Amino acid sequence: MADEKKKGFWSQLKRGLTMTHTEIFEHIGAAVDGRDVVNESTLEELEESLIAADLGVQTAVDLVEGLRGQVKRGQGKDIVKLRELLVDEVSILLLDAPKMPALTTPCLTLVVGVNGVGKTTSIAKLASRSKMEGHRVVLAAADTFRAAAIEQLSVWGDRIGVDVVKHQAGSDPAAVVFDALQAAKARKADHIIVDTAGRLHTKSNLMEELAKIGRVIDREGEGWNRRTLLVVDATNGQNAVSQAREFCKTVPVDGLVLSKLDGTAKGGVVVAIARELRLPVAHLGVGEGHEDLVDFDAREFARALFGA
Repeated sequence: MADEKKKGFWSQLKRGLTMTHTEIFEHIGAAVDGRDVVNESTLEELEESLIAADLGVQTAVDLVEGLRGQVKRGQGKDIVKLRELLVDEVSILLLDAPKMPALTTPCLTLVVGVNGVGKTTSIAKLASRSKMEGHRVVLAAADTFRAAAIEQLSVWGDRIGVDVVKHQAGSDPAAVVFDALQAAKARKADHIIVDTAGRLHTKSNLMEELAKIGRVIDREGEGWNRRTLLVVDATNGQNAVSQAREFCKTVPVDGLVLSKLDGTAKGGVVVAIARELRLPVAHLGVGEGHEDLVDFDAREFARALFGA
């Protein structure tokens, strides 16, 4: 059953990325102009298409330069072979990035990201995944800056069937985390997932909040593994790369969750983030449901990105 679900998720992702690979190969087809033979004009069109798909300028240039050498050696004579070479090259590039360590319990996962990127929904997906793996999960509504965030997390908790520790809006986020740790210990939970405020534009406040939360975890969470996941919205394209870069300057990030990958022509942003920021991609969000989360697989992603 688990394997069937995973296949379904990857099929969903491939459908979502159809816009990306359709745009790329329509442009290449126009460059070939009916000859179905790869030449310098094709490669230049490919480079532009990869940049438009948000792989990033340097990534696109490096990929095409590598392909150019293979084409000259006769290894990429047509579009079909070129697609296969692209899958191989992007797979190698993604595999070169660090890998996300497996979840080891008891674990406390801090989830960060600016408002509007799908952070709370991603937390629900992480909680659902953890619960399905047999863990007892507690959610901590530590984004006390927005009353709507507390309410939204509570709704997800009820829907999934996991406990939510919350205070009133405006409360001290560190106090919420303190209570979540106490509740987790009392209920013999394995995994605490903490929602945090998404106010990157006020870095000093965010850092102060996270530092205080960190001190509470240090004091009360002895024996708990800690990790920080950053959620970024794939539909934001290169803005997502800039956002991730800024967060990494402010917060020590262990891995990424890429949300909203089920309907974007900007799927190449995953490649750009992995290459430029050298961060592990942990999960991909491929739908709105709490089960629509798939573990990142470099080869499968490269195949989905180019419609292989």
